[in-house]
Amino acid sequence: MIYDIVYDKGTRLRVRAGRYAFTKEETYGLTEILLEHDFIDEVQISHRNGSILIFYNDRKRKGEILHILDKISQEDLYETSPSGKMSLTEIQNDFFVRLAERVIRRYLFKIILPIPLRRLRMFYHAAHYIWRGLDSLTSFRADVALLDGTAIAASLLTKNYKSVGSMMFLLSISEMLEDYTMQKTKSTLKNSLALNIDSVWLVDIDEDGTEIERPFPMSELKKGDNIRVRTGAIIPVDGVIVDGDAMINEASMTGESLAVHKSEGKAVHAGTVVEEGSILIEVRSVNDETRLNKIIDMIEDSEDLKANIQSKAERLADNIVPYSLLTTALTYLLTRNTTKALAVLMVDFSCAIKLTTPISVISAMKEASDNRMMVKGGKHLEAYANADTIVFDKTGTLTNAHPVLEKVIPCGKYERDEVLRITACIEEHFAHSVATAIVKQAEAENLHHEELHSEVDYIVAHGIATKIGRKKAIIGSRHFVEEDEGIKFTKKQQKLIEENINEYSVIYLAIGKKLQGILCILDPVRKEANDVISQLKELGISNVVMLTGDSENAAHKIACDLGITRYRSQVLPEDKANIIQEIKDKGHKVIMVGDGINDSPALSTADVSVAMRNSSDIAREVADISLLSDDLYYLVTLRKLATGMLDKINANYRNIVMFNGALIGLGLLGVIPPTTTSLLHNFSTMAFGVRSTRPVLKEDDIFAMDTELVTEMGDAITDAID
Repeated sequence: MIYDIVYDKGTRLRVRAGRYAFTKEETYGLTEILLEHDFIDEVQISHRNGSILIFYNDRKRKGEILHILDKISQEDLYETSPSGKMSLTEIQNDFFVRLAERVIRRYLFKIILPIPLRRLRMFYHAAHYIWRGLDSLTSFRADVALLDGTAIAASLLTKNYKSVGSMMFLLSISEMLEDYTMQKTKSTLKNSLALNIDSVWLVDIDEDGTEIERPFPMSELKKGDNIRVRTGAIIPVDGVIVDGDAMINEASMTGESLAVHKSEGKAVHAGTVVEEGSILIEVRSVNDETRLNKIIDMIEDSEDLKANIQSKAERLADNIVPYSLLTTALTYLLTRNTTKALAVLMVDFSCAIKLTTPISVISAMKEASDNRMMVKGGKHLEAYANADTIVFDKTGTLTNAHPVLEKVIPCGKYERDEVLRITACIEEHFAHSVATAIVKQAEAENLHHEELHSEVDYIVAHGIATKIGRKKAIIGSRHFVEEDEGIKFTKKQQKLIEENINEYSVIYLAIGKKLQGILCILDPVRKEANDVISQLKELGISNVVMLTGDSENAAHKIACDLGITRYRSQVLPEDKANIIQEIKDKGHKVIMVGDGINDSPALSTADVSVAMRNSSDIAREVADISLLSDDLYYLVTLRKLATGMLDKINANYRNIVMFNGALIGLGLLGVIPPTTTSLLHNFSTMAFGVRSTRPVLKEDDIFAMDTELVTEMGDAITDAID
């Protein structure tokens, strides 16, 4: 590749290969080629001028990057579709290029076009706004389109051409910004719903009638193929179950929080998750044909993407219009002064309100993404800001999710080491954190084992059941062992349990209808948990609730240590959802924070839900917000960002009303003419729009425009000039 280095500072490198170096589709392939190297974090490529911007994480690798670029030839380029992140970058780049072109065209035409042609061009573009205003008028709608059309028509009639030109230019910028905001929001949500599954387990039948299971590329899957999906996995296709049965969470499809039992002959859909069981699916629809992708396509027509405050701003903008028109009419009737009436008409509160609110929302979502927090829509950020109650799962959320095995106490005929050996043998089939702690301890003590048990069944939120020889073996909570399985405890066993349940979470092993051992698990609380809860309370979260399947004593100890106002122990998944619904029924707005399969019903029920970094697939799928870190301080950061977004929007409302009210007053007094009121009004609209892009998490930047926005605008102007 032949190129010039145009920027080289720190770990950011920009080179330019020139126009026509590669097509738009080839830029996506080139991006994939460069991102194959782990020291390259991000790549942005423009097909318009051949610009390649590379962000990398090691300054010493710059020479290696240049060597990679040197080796890339035309034959290495290939065309492909953009990934989710590349699609977002493309939307952003297209917006800035169109913005730059609009600015350049406006001032270039002022220089090169004679006045008659400029006037003709102005009348041509004005007809669009006047027509929209007439449409609103004939449909008896008093909205922003009517106000815009009236202002432009009145200015044309009074030959106030400068005002008309400025007004239409800023209105076009406003429309571009609104379109960009919606495109980016929709694209972000689409990407969050995308499955991103590369391979599946394909099942074939050989000549002997034996099932052969092998990994298979998702991209090559076709109708009629059979695939195997097991507990915890996302179903990647639409199809029909041909063997097996499972509990399937369809929250992403139906909104129903509780899993549904499905067996042979039942239809399943892409994007739903197998909570429990194993099924063989015959593929009926793949890729764009699936029901999930059809729903994603419908997003483009959905109003649910918008934050409530954004929809409220649009309604407020339209509701202000009749008052603006009435004030203009009264001004003319009382003063018989066209200039003063136009001075009022040129001031449009609604334009700034309608523009700044979506910009504030999308800016906050971008800031969340920059801070490793993925928000699926503006309405979820708003709900997080307005919530007064936060509900935590305990294990993996308030605790480290790395519990340790502190004690193994034999209770029957098996010795201590044998209890640990058998428990580890059964638990090693599951990736649960408690199971991992038990298996690690057995390995540390060199307690090796042979597979003595039959197939293991995992009973969600209860425990594990299997057979050792002819005897049934179960591992799980006291509720599962004693109440569900009917195991009786002796007085001696009861005493051992009572001596340990105050400090530990206890797991029970029963074999052949008799309790054989108890295992004491210690799950340390995260060091930041106490401070995080205190800060959340300071930020307006009045109720902090903990829900856990652990024992009463273990839950009580953690609740006291962390200052939690309410907790429930030994809670089943469906109980968590019911408890959250009860809290909502009392008028509270609820945040649910969880990470496991058993948290999914509660995550679906809450007003807004948050999944931690190491959450299960189903938790991330159901959650409205996903944190790319396990640090609980991100919950505080997110609250500050969400409330800061609402504060910014409300501050915009106040400032817009004050500034534009002052303009109306000055216009009525005849201090400033319509041209000046129009200019100041439109300038203030743009200023409020720019101010809405500022980050809310950095107080030092409160009056500064987003530096990344400035950089991208500069690049776009360069592209437009080229």
